[in-house]
Amino acid sequence: MAVELSSKQIVSELDKYIIGQEDAKKAVAIALRNRYRRSKLPAEIREEITPKNIIMQGPTGVGKTEIARRLARLVKAPFVKVEATKFTEVGYVGRDVESIIRDLAEASVRLVKKERFDEVREKAEKATNERLITALYQSYKTKMPDMPDDELRSKILEDLKSHKIDNEIIEVEISEDSSGGPVQMMQGMGMEINISEMLGGILPKRKKRKKIAVVDARHIFLSEESEKLIDMDNVSTEAVRRVEQDGIIFIDEIDKIAGKGGSNSGPDVSREGVQRDLLPIVEGSTVSTKYGPIRTDFILFIAAGAFHFSKIEDLTPELQGRFPIVVTLNSITYDDFVKILSDTENSLLKQYTSLLAVDNINLEFSKDGIEEIARIAVLANETNENIGARRLHSIMESLLEDVSFNATGDHPVIDIKIDKNYVDEHLSNICKKFDLSKYIL
Repeated sequence: MAVELSSKQIVSELDKYIIGQEDAKKAVAIALRNRYRRSKLPAEIREEITPKNIIMQGPTGVGKTEIARRLARLVKAPFVKVEATKFTEVGYVGRDVESIIRDLAEASVRLVKKERFDEVREKAEKATNERLITALYQSYKTKMPDMPDDELRSKILEDLKSHKIDNEIIEVEISEDSSGGPVQMMQGMGMEINISEMLGGILPKRKKRKKIAVVDARHIFLSEESEKLIDMDNVSTEAVRRVEQDGIIFIDEIDKIAGKGGSNSGPDVSREGVQRDLLPIVEGSTVSTKYGPIRTDFILFIAAGAFHFSKIEDLTPELQGRFPIVVTLNSITYDDFVKILSDTENSLLKQYTSLLAVDNINLEFSKDGIEEIARIAVLANETNENIGARRLHSIMESLLEDVSFNATGDHPVIDIKIDKNYVDEHLSNICKKFDLSKYIL
């Protein structure tokens, strides 16, 4: 990992997107900084230092997933989010826990491939334009028969760059896999066999002529030309290295596989079975993937759960031991809601302002309007299921429903000020419902 951010700098970056939850942000920042420190150590001691995995305990909508996702983006690390409830004990119908590592490998390959594509983009775009010029040449020649070839090709290139002919239909030859899609077999044994992957290196890709728009042909050609310019073996090698050294796996709903009350029968058997199957991956093992074997010893695991009906102590002792750091996230308060609306990067207010600006609506949110939205969000969470910051999505949709529906873009710019009166007027029915629900026994 090349990122040399200090723990404080990491927290500062996370503060742009997540309000509060200082303990959780500090824990993940230390874990990330320790990775950098480890990378600077001699090989013999580096092999002995493993990540200190983290369990985040807190209600829904308080930022558990967002902290992990933003952390991965910050350092461009391979990242996957999985739900513990999607996996079942080996021998039952359900996903094999090793598929988590395979998913992480795919995410890493996409990450590295995108970086390599960006490096060769200029050359790939040049080759793409040449192919498009060839495909368009005959139709242009028919329209302008007297124009010299050099000028004609320059004219086509100019039209391509100005996107004037993006919707024109052309016939092109594109590659397609000669075999079919994925075929799953022996799923109950935790195995998935993809015939396309097995035979892809043996059976050649066949060509197919197809009529498509220029804009679609550009995307296909750009992808094909980029792949010609990069070494996929090198991509796979780098992707595996990043998974092993920088990978982050976020296991959500881990509380759902925690046993309740030590029962030895019924669903709890399967819950404990999933924990047993997860254990080798978290402890450190080698998983076979189509990109080669991957060691999981140095992958950072972040687990999360609300733990309303179970406790962290209900997890098996072995699994608890692999998550030595436990942090508790707090419920979202009124002040938090105000900051989420006002202070976060690309906040909901900025998103709606940008969206409606497309249709010539200029939204302006006043301070008392923002505070009123926050108050209603708190009230809604108190009188209904507490869904944390996600409550703001439903409130904002209700608040701006009329504006969003009626905006057409074919009118002059309209200024709309969202103040306390506007919020009260448009959310009065919702507020009455919340106020009444406080008195329902």
